[in-house]
Amino acid sequence: MTDTRGQQPPYETYSGPLPGERPQSGQSGGPYHPPQAYGAPASGTAAVRVPRTGARTTPRTRKARLRVAKADPWSVMKVSFLLSIALGICTVVAAAVLWMVMDAMGVFSTVGGTISEATGSNESNGFDLQSFLSLPRVLMFTSVIAVIDVVLMTALATLGAFIYNLSAGFVGGVELTLAEDE
Repeated sequence: MTDTRGQQPPYETYSGPLPGERPQSGQSGGPYHPPQAYGAPASGTAAVRVPRTGARTTPRTRKARLRVAKADPWSVMKVSFLLSIALGICTVVAAAVLWMVMDAMGVFSTVGGTISEATGSNESNGFDLQSFLSLPRVLMFTSVIAVIDVVLMTALATLGAFIYNLSAGFVGGVELTLAEDE
C-alpha cells in the first residue's frame, strides 16, 4: 500500500475483525490473534526476556507535600468545644472512680483518723476529713473545674487559630508530607 507521495507507510493495516466482532463468512473461522506491536521474532531465534538489574521489588509509595495555609477559627472552636466537653466528662468520671477506689481501700478513714487526732483536743474531735471529702462535694468541685476547663480550652484553641492564621500569612504555614500506601 502506498500513500500519495509514492512511499510505503511505516505500519501495516489489519483487515481482520475488531475485538469483540465475529469473523465474516469469507474470513477464516480460526482463533483470533490480535495485532502485535512488534514483529514476530525471526525463525530460529527465541525471544528471551532478560530481567533488569536494580529493579524495585517493593511497591512505590506516592508522596505529596501539602501546606496548611489557614485554619478556620469557627471549625477549630467547634472541634475544641466538643473535645473539651469529652475531656471534662472523662475528668468527672475519673474523679468518681478514684474516690470510690480510695474509699474502698479505707484511705479516707485512716488519713481522717490521723488528722482528727492531730487537730483535736479534749473538747472537740478535730477536723473531719471524711465529711469534707464526701463524694458529692468532690464531684461538685470536679464539675466546676471541668466547666472552667471547657471554657478556657475552647477560647485558647480559637485564639490559637487566629494566631496561626496571622503567622501563616508571614511564613506560609506548616508543610506536611503525606504518603499513600499501596
